Amino acid sequence: MLSVTRTRGRLARLWVLAFAAFFATVPLVSGAEGNSAMVLPADARIGDYIGRDVMIPMRDGVRLHAQIWRPATAGANKKLPMLMQRSPYGFKLERLQNSFENEYKELAAEGFIFVLQDIRGRFGSEGEFVMLRPKATSAQQIDESTDTYDSIEWLTKSLPDNNGNVGVFGISYGGWTAAMATIDPHPALKAVSVQASPEDMFLGDDFHHNGAFRLQYGWEYSAALETDGRTLNPFDFGGKDVYDWYLQQPVELAKQDRHYLKRALPTWQNFATHPNYDGFWKEQVTTTRLSAKVTVPNLIVAGWWDQEDFYGPLKIYEHQEKGDARGRNFIVIGPWNHGGWARGDGKTYGPIELGSATSEFFRSEVETRWFRHWLKNEGTLDQAEALVFQTGRNQWQRYKAWPPREGVSRRNLYLREGGKLSFTPAKSGEPASFVSDPASPVPYRERPIAPLYTKESTWPEWLADDQAPFSRRADVLSWSTEPLTEDVTIVGDVAAKLFASTTGSDADWVVKLIDVYPADEALPPAMRGRQLMIANDVYRARFRSSYDKPQAVPANQVVGYEIDLHSASHVFKKGHRIAVQVQSTWFPLIDRNPQQFVANIFEARPQDYVAQTHKVFQAGKYPSAISVGLERPGKLP
Repeated sequence: MLSVTRTRGRLARLWVLAFAAFFATVPLVSGAEGNSAMVLPADARIGDYIGRDVMIPMRDGVRLHAQIWRPATAGANKKLPMLMQRSPYGFKLERLQNSFENEYKELAAEGFIFVLQDIRGRFGSEGEFVMLRPKATSAQQIDESTDTYDSIEWLTKSLPDNNGNVGVFGISYGGWTAAMATIDPHPALKAVSVQASPEDMFLGDDFHHNGAFRLQYGWEYSAALETDGRTLNPFDFGGKDVYDWYLQQPVELAKQDRHYLKRALPTWQNFATHPNYDGFWKEQVTTTRLSAKVTVPNLIVAGWWDQEDFYGPLKIYEHQEKGDARGRNFIVIGPWNHGGWARGDGKTYGPIELGSATSEFFRSEVETRWFRHWLKNEGTLDQAEALVFQTGRNQWQRYKAWPPREGVSRRNLYLREGGKLSFTPAKSGEPASFVSDPASPVPYRERPIAPLYTKESTWPEWLADDQAPFSRRADVLSWSTEPLTEDVTIVGDVAAKLFASTTGSDADWVVKLIDVYPADEALPPAMRGRQLMIANDVYRARFRSSYDKPQAVPANQVVGYEIDLHSASHVFKKGHRIAVQVQSTWFPLIDRNPQQFVANIFEARPQDYVAQTHKVFQAGKYPSAISVGLERPGKLP
């Protein structure tokens, strides 16, 4: 993540992709300052790989820095393909040693030439850095696509003993640059892998979900990266539980940066001045740049527990499918957090045992085979259109499409009076109600809540947190089935249809689909009685009709809300229960809603935050429900 500044009188594009652990070790420096720090020593070597620096000329005369890593023995006398990563974060030698032991391990064993390039204006590369550089609109302009094209052109002609084939891959920002490489692809670009790339920062990725602002993430990013332009400086909360710190702010959110840091933070002010889905956000949407026709094979990768960019890869895959006449668009969804497939063995996520080394499997049996096939012309590609890890059962499943259409039926899981959950709707029943008080919001984690950017942070694992403590709160509504008499498998899209009212004129609706484990001594202690989220999201009611033109909610009237809970592939095992929780605060993950309509919540004053009574309707003409895809349904509760 890098600061957002005004570049040549124009607001630079906002691109904020957080890697808490990554930034803890990688300083952020500008091109000139970082050049000497990124130059490899003459004897640079990692395992069997020898590295050297090159400067690659672009069509406008700017030169981009790259490291070339080539196997010393295994590929000494062979023509090898190239694998390229393009990043604004730099490739320090210490980081690369870790990468060759993890992310590149299986690919290196296969034998590829690695090209690790600093994008324009970063570290050793010349030129001006522009965050989320706009797509070129004329032959005279440059963008990430043209820079990739020019780099490949030079590499294939200048690098000795290359076989003329190139692949581009990367995670998060690197995933986005891989996507940009496909806009006007070089003929030598034979395959890409777009991994955890964001799609839309207002609708579903890092900084907003359905228009609701991700407060802790947004503030700690802005304060850390824009207090000092060269290094990460985590904000000092003074040892407080950050829940209390965020709750006790004496000023409006829009003034928080000036109050605590004595100056305006560009990114924070962008959040404050663009509270709705305006052109600032829309011009950043990834798929608006991509070609309607898929020409370069793309292996898109997502993690079920990606705490930052789960929405992005699924939406990119969905969009690209529309133009995939040749069957070049694939997706893998595994049991990982953000980039988890590139680290370790992937046998666990938090306390959850996954039954196999899922990350190692992906790197060796999926990613390496993918690039071997397209870049070396070796092996038959046996890649499923959608390769999906089914949680609960802990097995990989192969589908012809995602979401799958064969063998799946859509069913509604109805919220019913008395906290019951059933696939059968109720003809009558009273609504469930609760008081939502912004002065005492529901925490998104058990307290104390830690800052994100510390070595002790468990932010990457928060989606595995036990939801049982929150089910006991009066401002959290809960429904559950009886213990299941047989397995229930859901697969594909998950959505909530919520019929609700409020005494106020605005509200947030948080919906969580949960697997309730039995209190069985045969289970590991951490899983006994655990309530594990399977799907979830938040919806800001003001955006129910339009994300760019918010409207007040009519008080005491029933309003229907369609809430996308994205996707799941999960087996609720026999003896477990299926549960749903609904609440209106999720703090400080999400900023508080005043619950009475104000034009800009960033400018809401302390007195604007008012407790309101919310009701969820659950019978008759208002049958609130969760829509799921059931795979071969048997006896249902």
